[in-house]
Amino acid sequence: MAMSHGATYSGVPAPPRPSGPHALLLPAAPPSASKCTISRRNPRTASSVFGKAIPQKRCVVVAGGLTWVDGVEELMELRQSEEEAPVKVKKRPPLRRGKVYPQLTVPEHIPRPSYVGANIPQELHPVRQIHNAEGITGMRAACKLAARVLNFAGTLVKPSVTTNEIDRAVHHMIVEAGAYPSPLGSGGFPKSICTSVNECVCHGLPDSTQLQNGDIINIDVNVFLNGYHGGTSRTFVCGEADKSIKHFLKAAEECLEKGISVCRDGVNYRKIGKKISNLAYFYGYHVVERFVGHGIGTMLHSEPLILHHANDNPGRMVEGETFTIEPILIMEKAECVTWENGWTTVTEDGSWAAQFEHTVLVTRTGAEILTKL
Repeated sequence: MAMSHGATYSGVPAPPRPSGPHALLLPAAPPSASKCTISRRNPRTASSVFGKAIPQKRCVVVAGGLTWVDGVEELMELRQSEEEAPVKVKKRPPLRRGKVYPQLTVPEHIPRPSYVGANIPQELHPVRQIHNAEGITGMRAACKLAARVLNFAGTLVKPSVTTNEIDRAVHHMIVEAGAYPSPLGSGGFPKSICTSVNECVCHGLPDSTQLQNGDIINIDVNVFLNGYHGGTSRTFVCGEADKSIKHFLKAAEECLEKGISVCRDGVNYRKIGKKISNLAYFYGYHVVERFVGHGIGTMLHSEPLILHHANDNPGRMVEGETFTIEPILIMEKAECVTWENGWTTVTEDGSWAAQFEHTVLVTRTGAEILTKL
């Protein structure tokens, strides 16, 4: 479940210009997109350090700063990711507010997180959650359950099914496993999962909305099992999707994978955002800066905040800590607005959004994806 980052980070200083034989400039996020002039051109190719042509879909020239790929290895990663250019998606009618049904109950014998019943805003604990062997075992169990529940939720995504029906089925699966659905009661959230359809960026409330063929929906599952939270999300296609949507979802999932790939003991957290934003802008999509990943464990939300865009935040990863990485991509640069319910956040212009999330455990040599079955 993403934390709202608000508007406190309006941008970061432009990094120094790269030099050397293996430095290649690529399009990237501007320090402050709302204040920069962006021009686009569509060359068929761009020269690489190998003297060969790299097919390119979009070149974004941003007044105020560029980013780059340092070295042959990362350039090769981007070349391997190359696909045909996405095409414009025909927009559907705007997402409408459906009927929100009363929240479901949880059997009294199931342990609840401390925030349940407090009805206070989301709380960010100022500590990093670093686990011993017992804690790691607990996190693995909670995260595996979250992953199984998410897989089950994906099987329910079909035309005419309502997001409330998905919420109800997932709720029952979680409580039958002896766990508590973490979102329920977190900051007053009234449902057991988040269901974000099409242009909904984050925290969509399950309601009477019926899914249609060709819709996309992010389902965000968090469970509290034996004192530990585990969280994961995925964006599913309802029915059949056109080629442009498949390209978009593949890019969004790959951004998550690239962010995870840099994690290991001693690495700066900011490398996650750099990796994600480089790839997103290479594909021609945009990273939503408002929502961030976070520490997770015995507490649902804690430090560190994991920014998915380029940033200069300090801090290094520590072996044994757990946090979520959950980038949100949108197809076109757009402002985000939150509905009067205080949760559902959508793009102002109707651009579609996609999100993928894993909970990871930092190890000495890399990262263990706890929510991967």
